[in-house]
Amino acid sequence: MIITKQKPIEQILKYLEGCKKIFIVGCAQCATVCKTGGEDEVKKMKEILEQHGKEVLGTEVWDPPCHLLEVKRRARDKKDLISKADAILSMSCGDGTYTIFQGTLKKVYPASDTLFLGVVERAGRFSEACSLCGDCTLSLTGSYCPNSLCPKGLQNGPCGGAKDGKCEINPDIDCGWILIYKRLKEIGELDKMKQIQPPKDHSKAVKPKKIVLSNVTKSRI
Repeated sequence: MIITKQKPIEQILKYLEGCKKIFIVGCAQCATVCKTGGEDEVKKMKEILEQHGKEVLGTEVWDPPCHLLEVKRRARDKKDLISKADAILSMSCGDGTYTIFQGTLKKVYPASDTLFLGVVERAGRFSEACSLCGDCTLSLTGSYCPNSLCPKGLQNGPCGGAKDGKCEINPDIDCGWILIYKRLKEIGELDKMKQIQPPKDHSKAVKPKKIVLSNVTKSRI
């Protein structure tokens, strides 16, 4: 789940300075769960923009706006309205905003800040779970991610600065490596703590990334 939060409306309006006609796109998946780009949020944004003198030509919640073929299909369906818009306001993550731009070639402005890839603990509560490092080691750490849970990104145990089980950098969070230790002990795999890991291969996280699955049949929309 990509976790987002809405930007201040003042910032959104600043992006849209000089743009009179706006088309709003929300997201039926992650942004809907985060309450930053679902039907209700898109409707409210339309009302706010109109109160500030904008003409909202149309609103849609795409499923999802980070799928280029879906974006192109939906954009074709609304071609007349989108062509007249001065800009599209994207109420989705950064990936969705970029994909909407790729699929429409219009000016696209983000209404949200993209925070992290996380777990939905319950409605309205999220926690970071994955740092998208490209080199997953969860098999060695009891399914706790040291890259996400340890602010220092340590790969071979705690730094020694933890106090009462809390991180020395942020005492509001648990030490990631103490969590890993307790979990490995619980499942009888504590010996994995003795396996020295090489320095993190950051080349696997070099951006921008791209992957092509050769065994996937090409499709058209």
